Amino acid sequence: MQGTTEISNLSLLFIIVFVMIPVSLSYWFSLNLSKPVLWSSLRGVVQLFAIGYVLTFLFDLPSWQGIGLWVAVMIVVATLNAARKGKGIPYVRVVVFAVIALIEVFIISLWLGFGYIPFTAEKVIPISGMIIGNSMIAIGLALERLQSQFKEERGRILAALSLGANPKQSSLQIIRKTLKAAMIPNIDGLKTIGLVQLPGMMTGLILGGVSPLDAVRYQIVISLSIFVSVAVCAMLVTIFLYRFYYNDKMQLIDLHT
Repeated sequence: MQGTTEISNLSLLFIIVFVMIPVSLSYWFSLNLSKPVLWSSLRGVVQLFAIGYVLTFLFDLPSWQGIGLWVAVMIVVATLNAARKGKGIPYVRVVVFAVIALIEVFIISLWLGFGYIPFTAEKVIPISGMIIGNSMIAIGLALERLQSQFKEERGRILAALSLGANPKQSSLQIIRKTLKAAMIPNIDGLKTIGLVQLPGMMTGLILGGVSPLDAVRYQIVISLSIFVSVAVCAMLVTIFLYRFYYNDKMQLIDLHT
């Protein structure tokens, strides 16, 4: 594209200079992180090149095939990763998968319906990646906080139940804390967007030759779409799963044993 500079494979090798900085610091301060830094960097490079070849293949397929195949893969991987934070909760994978799939279809349908993007793999897959990735992080945060809060506040919940409160009333404080923990990172990000950093999509469009104002418009849409996906995913997962901490007799059960 106009205004961009091609990065050759040879010049890409010099990025190792940047990697050696944290490796050297780890060695200097005896942090024992040199091997993890090198391994993570190598793994990241290999994964990115691999996904580059995969996307090239998918983009050559008919749009519905490429989109359907890779979006399904992303949802499954995101589900397995996020659900690990809710280990022990019944049906956690089913609920997480359903919520991520639902929000993905909802957001992409809005993008297509309003004509923001055409239904092509080159457009839908990157947007889907941002939506699913941020939904995964929000769900992971929500599940982690849900687990810790039920463990820490077990005494208070038992006291509330003994006084006649139902599970919903006993869990209301936990639900609020869980939703706040999942949403605050994105709220803080929106507060400083464009001031502290230029977001990834906006930066990519500008580097690709798109005018800053056009890039800003796209960034506004994706940022608010991500915020909606984070809020809805955290809310749905929390509301569906907190109930499994109680049995049919409205008694608190221990899911951590």
